[in-house]
Amino acid sequence: MTDDRTDDRADRLAAYRSSIDNIDAALIHMLAERFKITQAVGEYKAAAGLPPADPEREARQIARLRKLAADARLDEELAEKFLRFIIDEVIRHHERIKKQQA
Repeated sequence: MTDDRTDDRADRLAAYRSSIDNIDAALIHMLAERFKITQAVGEYKAAAGLPPADPEREARQIARLRKLAADARLDEELAEKFLRFIIDEVIRHHERIKKQQA
């Protein structure tokens, strides 16, 4: 037999987890949309003879996202690591596209 406090705690935890699940789903959909666009960018760069990476843009984006993170009270290091992972994946995809179009 459980008491009301245990039921309340379980309900609260379930509600938190449900919200986290919804946020995770939104993040996945947003990443999918982002990668659709970066795929088009990679195809454009390959066709135009542009390099897969743009270090100056990457630096600007990281600085911009670090500021957004700070404003949102999110750990700036976490935001940078997350963005760096995405950028590295995009570059990898752009390099693959360039090789396929060569």
